[in-house]
Amino acid sequence: MKKPLSRMALLATFAASALVACTTPAPPSAAVLAPNANLVVQGIPPIPASLAEKVAPYTEFRGHGLVAWHPTQRELLVSHRPAGGNTAQLFRVASPLAQPEALTAFADPVSSATYEPTGGRYLVFERSAGGSEADQLYRLDLPGQQATLLSEPTERHNLMGWLHKSPLLLVSSLPLDKTAQGGTRAQVTTTLRLLDPLQPASQRKLAELPGGGWYAGGIASDDRRVSLTRYVSATESEVWLMDLDGPQAGQPVQLLPAPGSNAKASYRAGEFMPGDVGVFITSDHLGEFNELMAYRFASREFSRITGHLPWDVDGVALSDNGAWLAANVNVEGRRELHVFDARTLKERTLPALPAGSVSGMAFHPKTAELSFSVASAKGPGQIHTLNLASQAVAAWTQPYVPPALASATFSEHQIVRWRSFDGLPISGLLNLPPARYTGKRPVLIAIHGGPEGQATVGFLNRNNYYINELGFAILQPNVRGSSGFGKRFLSLDDGFKREDSVKDIGALLDWIATQPQLDASRVIVTGGSYGGYMSLAVSTHYADRIRASIDVVGISNFVTFLQNTESYRRDLRRVEYGDEREPAMRAHLQAISPLTNASKITKPLFVVQGKNDPRVPYTEAEQIVAQARANQTPVWYLRAENEGHGFARKENADFQFYATIQFMQQALDASLR
Repeated sequence: MKKPLSRMALLATFAASALVACTTPAPPSAAVLAPNANLVVQGIPPIPASLAEKVAPYTEFRGHGLVAWHPTQRELLVSHRPAGGNTAQLFRVASPLAQPEALTAFADPVSSATYEPTGGRYLVFERSAGGSEADQLYRLDLPGQQATLLSEPTERHNLMGWLHKSPLLLVSSLPLDKTAQGGTRAQVTTTLRLLDPLQPASQRKLAELPGGGWYAGGIASDDRRVSLTRYVSATESEVWLMDLDGPQAGQPVQLLPAPGSNAKASYRAGEFMPGDVGVFITSDHLGEFNELMAYRFASREFSRITGHLPWDVDGVALSDNGAWLAANVNVEGRRELHVFDARTLKERTLPALPAGSVSGMAFHPKTAELSFSVASAKGPGQIHTLNLASQAVAAWTQPYVPPALASATFSEHQIVRWRSFDGLPISGLLNLPPARYTGKRPVLIAIHGGPEGQATVGFLNRNNYYINELGFAILQPNVRGSSGFGKRFLSLDDGFKREDSVKDIGALLDWIATQPQLDASRVIVTGGSYGGYMSLAVSTHYADRIRASIDVVGISNFVTFLQNTESYRRDLRRVEYGDEREPAMRAHLQAISPLTNASKITKPLFVVQGKNDPRVPYTEAEQIVAQARANQTPVWYLRAENEGHGFARKENADFQFYATIQFMQQALDASLR
C-alpha cells in the first residue's frame, strides 16, 4: 500500500488538477468523456473515457416504482427508466412479469399519476420542467402519448384524490415566487379545486387555506367531506375536515387536536372509515411513535391499531371496499408490511413476503389485491402483489441488473451503534466491502437529508461501486433529528440545538477509530440537501479528521437559505431551523453556518448543484464555492442547468458519478488496496 500523501501534498495535488482542468486543453476526444451542454464544470479534471467504460455496469440498475392499479383491469401502472433512457417514465404492466409498455417518453421524469376511476380511459399525471418541482397536471388519453395541459403554469399543482361518484379530481395549488412582485411572498395560501380533466376550464375553486402545509387524507364515500392534514413541523400537525358541497363548503374545521388544546403532537389524516363513521389517522399523541388509529366522530374516541408495534407507521392504504387496511411499519429503517381487518381492526397473518424494505402500497379498486414494492441490498425496486383471499404472492416486474454484476453478493446492511458526546445512543447502517479487501478500510460517511430523513434499508444502487470496486465501507448515520426513532429523538436538533447533530458525527469518528476493520485516517464525508449542510459542517468542525467532503445541493448559510427558498416552504422550514427574522436566532444561524466558517474548510471539497433547485437555491452552492476558493481550498464544482434538488437525468448523474470517483481516489491518493 502506498503511503498516503501529507496534507500539504494532498492539497497541492488537488490544486494542480484544478489548474490543469481549467487551463490545459483536454486530451483527444477519444480519450476523455466531455460533459454534456447542460453541465457547468469547474476545477474537475477531464474524465477518462476508460473510467466511464469501467464503471458503466453500475449505472445501469433499473428497478420499478409502484404508481397505481388500473381501476377495472388487473394491470399496474409503474415508473421505470427504460434501457437507453435518461429519465423515469410511466409504463403499463398488463399481467405478472409481462413486458412493460411505455406510456410516456418525456425529457423530464414522470412518476406520479392516477387513472380516471370509472374505466381508466385516461391518466392524469404530474410533471415539472428541469427539476423545478413546479409540477403541472396533464391528461394522457389512452391509448396514445399526446398529453394535454390541465393546470395554470404560474402555480405548483398536486393530485389529491378522485371523488367516488363522479370523475372529478381534487387538486391543490401553490403560488410560485417567480410570479410574485420582488420574487418572494410574505404570505402563501394553498388553493383547493375540483377539476374535471375532460373540461379543465370548468374547474371549481373550493377554498384558500393559509400556509403551504395542507395535504388530503381521504374523501368520504358520499363525496361530502375531505380529511386534511395541516403540517406545521415534523413534530406537530393537525387533522381538519372540510365539506366539499353545501352551505359550509370550503370552510375547514379542526378535528385533531381538539380546538383550544395546548397539547402539540403529530396527527395525520387518512381515509374515512367504512360508513364514514370516522377517519383513520396516524399520531404520536399517545407515545413516542406514530401509531395507526381509528377515530370515531360520534364518541370522539381513538381505537389503537398498531399500539403493539413500537415503531412509526410510515404509510397506510385502505381497500376501496373498506375491508382491508395495510400499514408500512418502520422497524429501524426496514419497512415491514402489516395488514388489518378494517372493520374489526385485528391484524391478519401474512404469508412469507420477499426480503427487503416495503414501499408504495395500493389495493386494486375491484378485487382488493394488494400491490407493493420491495427493495433490498441485493437489488432495486420490484413490484409484487398479495392476494389476501388465497395468500398468493406474485412478482409483477423484474428489475434489471447488468449480467456482469452479481448483485446477490452485494453487501448487506448492518446496524451499528455508538454514544454521542452527551451519552445519547446513535445508530447507523454499515455496509462493508468484500472479504478480498484486507486491512483497515476507508470509510464514506453518507449523511441523509431532511433533516427529518432517515437512513433506511434498501438498494445502494451505483454506490455499490465504492464498496465492491474501491473497497470502501459506507456508513449512513441516523443522527439526532432523524425520523423513525421517536418524537423526542426527532426534536433534539431543533433551533439552537442544531450543531448537536454535528457532534454526533464527531462521536462517530471516535467510534470508527475503535473499529479494527475501519480506517479512521481515511474518511470522506458526503451528504445531500440537509446532508450537504452536515457534510460542510463536518468539514469545518473536524477538518483534521477527514480527507475530503462532498456537498450535494446543501445549505451553506441558513439565513440566505431561509430568505431564498421557495415561499411555500419557508415557514415550514423556519419551524425546524429557527426564524431568521428574530435577532438572537439570526445571529445563531449565521454563527453556525458553514459559509461563516469557510476558513476552517481545509480539505478538498466537491460541490454539486442543480440550477433550478426550489428548495436549496443554487446560490447556496455558489457562495460556498467562492469563499472556500478564496481561502485557497481546492474545490471541484459541478452544476447542471436542467436539474433541481438532485440529478434526475441519467446523463448528468453519470458524470457526477465519474467525477465523484476521481475525487475520492485523489483524496485518498488511490491507496485503497
